[in-house]
Amino acid sequence: MANPKRRHSHSRTRMRRAHDRLAKPILGLCPKCGQKNAPHQVCGYCGYYRGVEVIKMEAETEAPAAETK
Repeated sequence: MANPKRRHSHSRTRMRRAHDRLAKPILGLCPKCGQKNAPHQVCGYCGYYRGVEVIKMEAETEAPAAETK
């Protein structure tokens, strides 16, 4: 197996690693509710995709407050 004769400098190593960063996820806005979601995915907040209700979402209900005596 071939081995390098000389060590790579810090500059060369860092130039190579410049493209290894993580990309931010691309998010769009749901036209129905305005929440951020991934493109070509069902909105997790309202359950719509391209104007059609795909998932029936339950209405948000608040839990009854715990009574303290």
